[in-house]
Amino acid sequence: MFEIDAHLRENVRQLGELLGEVIRSHLGADMLARIERIRLGAKSARQGSDEGAKVLQQALAELDDEQVVQVARAFNQFLNLANISEQYQRIRRLRDGEEARFEDRVLSELLERLQQAGHESSALAQQLAKLEIELVLTAHPTEVSRRTLIQKYDAISEQLAWRDHNDLTPAELARCRDRLARLIASAWHTDEIRHERPTPVDEAKWGFAVIENSLWQAVPNYLRKIDQTLQDSIGERLPLDAAPVRIASWMGGDRDGNPNVTATVTREVLLLARWMAADLYLRDVDGLAAELSMHAASKALLAQAGDSREPYRAVLKQLRERLRVTRQWAQDALHADIPAPAQVLSDNAELLAPLQLCYDSLKASGLGLIADGHLTDTLRRVATFGLFLVRLDLRQESTRHSQAVSEITQFLGLGDYSQWTEAKRQSFLLKELENPRPLLPGHFRATPDTAEVLATCKVAAEAPEGALGSYVISMAGAPSDVLAVQLLLKEAGLQRPMRVVPLFETLDDLEFAGKCINTLLGLDGYRRRLAGPQEVMIGYSDSSKDAGTLAATWAQYRAQERLVQVCRNHEVELILFHGRGGTVGRGGGPAHAAILSQPPGSVAGRFRVTEQGEMIRFKFGLPELAVQSLEMYVAAVLEATLAPPKPPKPAWRKLMDQLAEQGVEAYRGVVRGEPTFVEYFRQATPEQELGRLPLGSRPAKRRAGGIESLRAIPWIFAWTQTRLMLPSWLGWEVALEQALADGHGKTLQAMRAQWPFFRTRIDMLEMVLAKADASIARLYDERLVADEHKALGESLRQRLQRMQQVVLTLTGQTELLQASPDIRAALTVRDSYLDPLHLLQAELLARSRQQQGALDSPVERALLVTVAGIAAGLRNTG
Repeated sequence: MFEIDAHLRENVRQLGELLGEVIRSHLGADMLARIERIRLGAKSARQGSDEGAKVLQQALAELDDEQVVQVARAFNQFLNLANISEQYQRIRRLRDGEEARFEDRVLSELLERLQQAGHESSALAQQLAKLEIELVLTAHPTEVSRRTLIQKYDAISEQLAWRDHNDLTPAELARCRDRLARLIASAWHTDEIRHERPTPVDEAKWGFAVIENSLWQAVPNYLRKIDQTLQDSIGERLPLDAAPVRIASWMGGDRDGNPNVTATVTREVLLLARWMAADLYLRDVDGLAAELSMHAASKALLAQAGDSREPYRAVLKQLRERLRVTRQWAQDALHADIPAPAQVLSDNAELLAPLQLCYDSLKASGLGLIADGHLTDTLRRVATFGLFLVRLDLRQESTRHSQAVSEITQFLGLGDYSQWTEAKRQSFLLKELENPRPLLPGHFRATPDTAEVLATCKVAAEAPEGALGSYVISMAGAPSDVLAVQLLLKEAGLQRPMRVVPLFETLDDLEFAGKCINTLLGLDGYRRRLAGPQEVMIGYSDSSKDAGTLAATWAQYRAQERLVQVCRNHEVELILFHGRGGTVGRGGGPAHAAILSQPPGSVAGRFRVTEQGEMIRFKFGLPELAVQSLEMYVAAVLEATLAPPKPPKPAWRKLMDQLAEQGVEAYRGVVRGEPTFVEYFRQATPEQELGRLPLGSRPAKRRAGGIESLRAIPWIFAWTQTRLMLPSWLGWEVALEQALADGHGKTLQAMRAQWPFFRTRIDMLEMVLAKADASIARLYDERLVADEHKALGESLRQRLQRMQQVVLTLTGQTELLQASPDIRAALTVRDSYLDPLHLLQAELLARSRQQQGALDSPVERALLVTVAGIAAGLRNTG
């Protein structure tokens, strides 16, 4: 039996009791007793009791539609409180030093190992300081919690921390309990579901809130820790302008299949980012002006301050005024296209210069202790966030660009670009890129789709360089896809270089990626315009949906190897951008292990990755957790750069080729080959309902059609809700079983022991299989699936059980996660709250499909609550 941490158990118990008091007060003692009976029945049924299962089924069957809503809300809230307790427990362990063996020592131990391997101290410090890690925040419907509830949950975590002080009086403890009770009551009486879809601007504001409430504090804190670790370990300091991790965003820039993201939206989000940045820096500068009241100053500072007895305050007052003007202009520009006044800050150097002047003056005046305080924190924020807070990426699908160019060529009487060969396309695009005259005449009138593409390029051309990141082309497949975007940006008036990034997503595209980039880098016209590294994005979600995770992950690995070699041959630096999700089916998993499992040479000091959905909150939602996450990224990228894994042995490659071939055949044999698979999927999971629930700003489908048209996120999310987790493992079970049957057991064991890539994949599979549950998936089938499709469901559950047994064979365990008892225990505790939600969801899906109810009906409201609760209970769900 797995044991849960006693302190965590006590927090969960106390928060649960407070929630029970709120429910009793609001719904009455009878309803609370019914909810408790359901919980105990679920717990008993989970332990194998037939009587417990009967009690559970009877209690749920007696609920009317309105009662179902309240029961679902109760279990949803408890799972969120359990999440808060677990999150706080991580923070508590960090504070108490209980996890110093790993999180707090990982960088110092790494530096020690690298020194022993022959790396000079100064070189290590320089490499760390010049790391380029960019975390790209993306909005996805897996974050189902409303922002207002997230704020209440954070406040509950703060109260848990306050209660942990060992010097509190009985009166203080009582007040803390009262505050917790009020917060839980406030959360209970807050509607946890959205009644309207968030707009892309809403999603961007949510991302900005993560920065304001957590990362703004976490960034200087983690950099201080790294600076101290460098001093203690190798006697070096981290430069003030070092920013190993920066933040970018897709929120408001990702228009791939989302008609709600327009050029107007992108412009608004860019202005909001500038407003937020100016506002945050104003708070910093106000604090510094209050602190820096001293008069000892350098000649340079005195010259800037003029005739002032408080020179630091005088300089900071000048900066404060410019920040106020910048903030006001950004706010006014949201409502009207007005030019920026001369005082508006437009370049990071204008923000940095007065702060650096104050710092240098303090140091020169013997006031270094003061300089190393809040002023250092502000300088580190400037280095990381800059004047524009986040760099906004733009993303659009390749055919939208091709259609735009086709419309232009046909208007000019040059023919239909879409029908040209790749060679003819490249020749035309390169010629026009070199041509100084505009391609488009002033009287050209585009169709709405093309006009939107051109308007987006115009926004990019008008935005300051530091405000934008890369222009990502989804479903890229040819060099002309990149050249077409460069030409459209040129036509919009872009005068500076901007990275145009092909995203290779399908299995075929990944296979072609190396050849595509080799062709691009071989074009003289392209190379002349390439400013800095060549960036390439690797897609995890769609490649896994296309071929299954086994074939996809191996294709991603080999594509990266080829890209590394191609760029090395062309003497061009490479940035690989990893489009990962939160779940295994979309390339998710522990970041540290994932980075260290990349092919040798593929990191090389640079790493770009998406942080998606609810994982943003779990990794970065609280400052202490964000510090830990940022440190882990720095340590992992530094290690992957200076001590990369060895290439896999030829025998391992050969076996992986065989596994991938068998895996994709098995995966597609089910997803594409089973004639009733699509209908079974739609009956057995909430896929159709997810498409109409107001979870995110993007439609569930890119276009009309079947599985191939479905976005990867609802594809994964739907299977996760039923606990079959099919996209994460389908295909592995057949390939690994065959490999074991063919006598490759020892080779597989060696691969797991010695090859980080393979070990990480098996560990991720083990995690997702521990969350899978065939008995829960069967409940959905029994309630929702037509008799003619139930045999397919049974065969899939049998495959799941085979997959679980194969992983146990490879790991040498008798139970999944046997080596991670704390994780196993946490999952076990959650099951007695998740099981009723699954049963409720299956019942609600049946009622909803019978009633075809509106979104504001009790059934539909309760259904969305179960979606939120299951997502909260399983966490990395999308």
